[in-house]
Amino acid sequence: MKHFRTLLDLSEHEILTVLARAHQLKQLRGTASHPTPLARRSVAVVFEKASTRTRISFELGIHELGATPVMLDAARTQMGRGEPLEDTARLLGRYVDAVVYRTFEHTRIETMASEANVPVINGLSDDYHPCQILADLMTVQESGRELRGTKVCWVGDGNNVAHSWILAAGAMGMDLRLACPPGYEPDASIVKRGQSLDAGRIMVTHDVAAAAEGADVVTTDVWASMGQEEEAQKRKAAFASFQVDDSCMSRAAQDAIFLHCLPAHRGEEVTADVIDGAQSRVWDEAENRLHAQKALLEHLLQPSSADAAVESSPPATQRTAP
Repeated sequence: MKHFRTLLDLSEHEILTVLARAHQLKQLRGTASHPTPLARRSVAVVFEKASTRTRISFELGIHELGATPVMLDAARTQMGRGEPLEDTARLLGRYVDAVVYRTFEHTRIETMASEANVPVINGLSDDYHPCQILADLMTVQESGRELRGTKVCWVGDGNNVAHSWILAAGAMGMDLRLACPPGYEPDASIVKRGQSLDAGRIMVTHDVAAAAEGADVVTTDVWASMGQEEEAQKRKAAFASFQVDDSCMSRAAQDAIFLHCLPAHRGEEVTADVIDGAQSRVWDEAENRLHAQKALLEHLLQPSSADAAVESSPPATQRTAP
């Protein structure tokens, strides 16, 4: 039984297999040929944090694979009245075939995985957002790039999305440069873990211009994530010069793409000219949450059929950036 707590729960080969299947499922969506490999299965999706893209993409994706989605707002279950997480996890494991969990401390993901006895997918924790990075990697591929050797520039907070980029770079052989304000760098232990994988290059700097130089991908996130609202004004001052704007994009490669996990605050971490401009792929990226997560669910619950589908089909045609 496999979980998806962080990106490192999958090997490089498994990640590439999931991405290849995601491209196939994207092409097949809405056609009679779209598979329903999870028929008569059920997947619980448990939310302790607000969600738009995670909720929609998982609920639709589970349904499109033939399974029944069970969407749970934790505050409206017995969890909201103090039932121990361990008891909820054991119960879910008796009812459903997999659990998607969106929560706060990453230790809660680990607890769910250890007690549920079914595959557990991290729909977001304070430390990691691996489902987002699967969609991001898929979007990079759609721009016509191989993942290995791609140069990625992260601008802003060293948060959960940045942490997942660090693991992706280490696992997939990417060149990642993170430009973060002093005091807002990614967790040093996670940086060390990514660097220890020895497949990619990971550098943390306070210099946005240096990080963006020659980048194939420029990506960012909000300055204050969920649970940090009280720090918003303090962060606004600290992050003022850590914005993706035309100057930043001009230092990147001519055909560089811009990514953002959304929601976005135009005029803060990114200017409207960039996020709404020709280099932006944020809407493809958001859509790709659906396809990547469908492929992930199939891989975890029906690994043999997912792998066979990829092996028996030609590679999906990738779009190139204009």
